[in-house]
Amino acid sequence: MTDILQQDIQYMAGVGPNRKKVLSEELGINTLGDLLQYYPYKHIDRSRIYTIHELTGDMPFVQVCGRILSFESFDMGHRKTRVVAHLSDGTGVIDLTWFNYAKDVPKRYKTGIPYIVFGRPTIYNGRVQVVHPDLEPAENIQLSDMGMQPYYNTTEKMKKRGLNSRALDKMTKTLLDLLKQPIAETLPDFITRPNHLISRDEALRQIHYPHNAKELERARLRLKFEELFYVQLNILRYASDHRRKYRGYVFSHIGECFNGFYHNHLPFQLTEAQKRVLREIRKDTASGRQMNRLLQGDVGSGKTLVALMTMLMALDNGYQACIMAPTEILAEQHLRTISSFLEGMDISVGLLTGMVKGKRREQVLNDLADGTLQILVGTHAVIEDTVQFARLGMVVVDEQHRFGVAQRAKLWSKSDNPPHILVMTATPIPRTLAMTLYGDLDVSIIDELPPGRKPVVTTHAFDSRIPSLYDGLRKQMQQGRQVYVVFPLIEESERIDLKSLEDGYATLCQVFPEYRLSKVHGKMKAKEKDEEMQRFARGETQMLVATTVIEVGVNVPNASVMVIMEAQRFGLSQLHQLRGRVGRGAEQSYCILVTSPKLAEETRKRIDIMCETNDGFRIAEADLKLRGPGDLEGTQQSGMAFDLKIADIARDGQIVQMARDEAQRIIDADPTCQSERYHMLWDRLRQLRKTNINWSAIS
Repeated sequence: MTDILQQDIQYMAGVGPNRKKVLSEELGINTLGDLLQYYPYKHIDRSRIYTIHELTGDMPFVQVCGRILSFESFDMGHRKTRVVAHLSDGTGVIDLTWFNYAKDVPKRYKTGIPYIVFGRPTIYNGRVQVVHPDLEPAENIQLSDMGMQPYYNTTEKMKKRGLNSRALDKMTKTLLDLLKQPIAETLPDFITRPNHLISRDEALRQIHYPHNAKELERARLRLKFEELFYVQLNILRYASDHRRKYRGYVFSHIGECFNGFYHNHLPFQLTEAQKRVLREIRKDTASGRQMNRLLQGDVGSGKTLVALMTMLMALDNGYQACIMAPTEILAEQHLRTISSFLEGMDISVGLLTGMVKGKRREQVLNDLADGTLQILVGTHAVIEDTVQFARLGMVVVDEQHRFGVAQRAKLWSKSDNPPHILVMTATPIPRTLAMTLYGDLDVSIIDELPPGRKPVVTTHAFDSRIPSLYDGLRKQMQQGRQVYVVFPLIEESERIDLKSLEDGYATLCQVFPEYRLSKVHGKMKAKEKDEEMQRFARGETQMLVATTVIEVGVNVPNASVMVIMEAQRFGLSQLHQLRGRVGRGAEQSYCILVTSPKLAEETRKRIDIMCETNDGFRIAEADLKLRGPGDLEGTQQSGMAFDLKIADIARDGQIVQMARDEAQRIIDADPTCQSERYHMLWDRLRQLRKTNINWSAIS
């Protein structure tokens, strides 16, 4: 059985090396087992024949059986022809219509012969018609064999090789006929029985050819559960191993650094959410196990203050701390923020980025190595081999999705024991996705904004109303406020987008001659870009015209308006991140989403959600549902690098939880993965680890 499924697909009848090459390149199908796990995207019930008399224009796909009475051709100009066949079953007549390659239709189909016609009925000129129907001679088809017909996604390249949905259907049928013995099970019955899951053999057969909708649903549940279960089992096994292998530094007391800051330097009262998170961190760092905690919170929720107070816990126990940011601009911003928080306290803070060179760099490295430097703020430069700490106890990683897991792990080598890790993100991650992307991390959430912050008012404006938008911007700048104007920059069309930004900048300079403008985009040199951002931050320019490079960037409390041009080209999470650049001061702030009036339905939904809510978690859930996990900002880099063939993280939240609960029970019962009872599971996990699933990225 196993041998059959491992056989090369090219040796299957009708495939050969050329078709195998296309199947491999387009769908990743190399073996018969890969073909079996290429699932249909939909099924259509072909078990029933309708009479023409029953048909209406609002029905889904249907079948009728009848004879073609005659053909008619209509010239459509530009050498195009529309061909209509009139088909009757004795209860009425429908029109079968072809536009593409229509001239060949009368040669392919004959009058007077009974055909099974399959398609979606619509009404045209008061008559029922089916456009581009499937026709099969009735004598070729056994109705009882048809049932639920599978439909497979294919590509243009495949179709050129004759590999359309019907061809894949035929290949899958042939394969299942070859499999005389039951397909090997991959889940033990102590998991399948209580969770009411059918066998793997039934699931793989019924996912392609169910007899009814109930069978299809049961097959989907089984296959989705299995996929998600092994992902969760791997994540939890990794986390369990890590906890057993690595002890954490014990921060046994809270001393002068933390208490002195809390009582004498705290700039404002902590929110209840910040206090709760600090209690969770305190419990972790005093427990003797290494902390691996994800801190989620919207832009402006006070994550940096929590991170600083966490680092002060390390200092109180004789350890150094480090905060790592994805860009030099953000690192310098953290340095300024932390230094201002600690002003008047005897705590040394240093910066290490690619821009810190020569004697200044040498001094930082020496001070780190001998323990003089207590808090280091840096970029990727921190993980270079030349950077050695005297006693690193706490690492804060900001915007985790911009760092790979390997980079996070490299920080552990900077210390005898791995330091405690606090991972921060301002990109709210839906719970089901967090379980899969960051399954080895405990999660803390700051779900309230500091007092005095007003929610940003978001509005939608059409590009035909630009003059009135300019009037609004002028009023804000007259009041001493600053403005962001963001243009899209998407790699495939960089030249066009750059021109769009340059043209927009030139126009804005003409419209606002009385104000100074800054311009920032990804093609500028880092130093030049940084200088422009700093000019805006210092208030020397009133408007910053930019691409999305400012998504994670400077903190300018005086900026009160964010204008996003061509907002339809951004995802929800990205729009939310950009909006987070404003609303950082006490004044009312605004975000204006500018689009053309013609919008696709999905785009309009995105814009409406942005205008309705400032709740980052609600937005992230909606983004996940609209776009899928692979498209979410940052997830490609951080861990969604595995291919779920049938499960959908956005829509299968209950199954994700069910799979995680089951995986947790296994890990609790067999933390060392040695028990004979779970032998099948560990074997299967080893097999999956040999596949192209990037497990290290997941965990």
